[in-house]
Amino acid sequence: MDCPTYHIPVMLHETVDGLDIKPDGLYADMTYGGGGHSKEIVSRLGQQGHLYGFDQDLDAMEGAIKDERFTFVRSNFRFLKNWMQYYGVDGLDGILADLGVSSHHLDAGERGFSFRYDAALDMRMNQTSTLTAEKIVNEYSEEALADIFYLYGELKNSRKLANVIVKARASQRITTTGQLADLIKPLFGREREKKEMAKVFQALRIEVNGEMKALREMLNAAIKVLKPRGRLVVLTYHSLEDRMVKNILKTGSPEGKVEQDIFGRTNAPMKPLGKAVAPTKEEQAVNTRSRSAKMRIGIKLTE
Repeated sequence: MDCPTYHIPVMLHETVDGLDIKPDGLYADMTYGGGGHSKEIVSRLGQQGHLYGFDQDLDAMEGAIKDERFTFVRSNFRFLKNWMQYYGVDGLDGILADLGVSSHHLDAGERGFSFRYDAALDMRMNQTSTLTAEKIVNEYSEEALADIFYLYGELKNSRKLANVIVKARASQRITTTGQLADLIKPLFGREREKKEMAKVFQALRIEVNGEMKALREMLNAAIKVLKPRGRLVVLTYHSLEDRMVKNILKTGSPEGKVEQDIFGRTNAPMKPLGKAVAPTKEEQAVNTRSRSAKMRIGIKLTE
């Protein structure tokens, strides 16, 4: 599987540089995808170094790197700590996570991630999961749908969206991306139509895959498995992800809860290295997915 056709890695060199690779270090790529970031990491490792690449998608597994210094882990990244224990890894020198949906998923119309194609309302990252976008659209309550669109899509007309969907499904089950797109399109102005529809699909995708809960669990696990001075590099694509990552780097809590010792000093296990970095204008011009990306880097403080 050729990486460029599967997924164009965002900020490839900036993210891998951020890991500060040691030739004999142990690393984890939490979102293997097409292997772009993983291949770059492995290229900088010596014979004693090793990379663990996580992905729950069967398509990603089929394109796994064939190298003794690489292990593919077909699993949700929320189970990072469990898998490191399974492989006998006491600590990692660096963790990379490129969040959100890959260009492969958006381009594979039959997977139902994009309104650009008329396909089954699926959106599962893990094809063995039983929860699909179709099930959510047709079986969630109007209130639950409104909450999803508001929380995960940050859509101001979330209640109207939910109401229109519930009324439509009363007469006919909504089974395809085309049906859903045609239904909600009139609710948006022409100038913001595509951007707002993308938010609807984003919200459904996040709910289908439990992305926010998985991210919270992965970030908490990352703090535990990183070695002192280990690096955490994360690419985010919307404010919900970015807020959680920013919080974990500043306070050690995805919710931003600050713990203090008896002297009032903040007990933060991580330290942000600089501010969030955006891709260059040149990269944004050739890779549309990168336009909403932010890279944040943190370092595990010495225990």
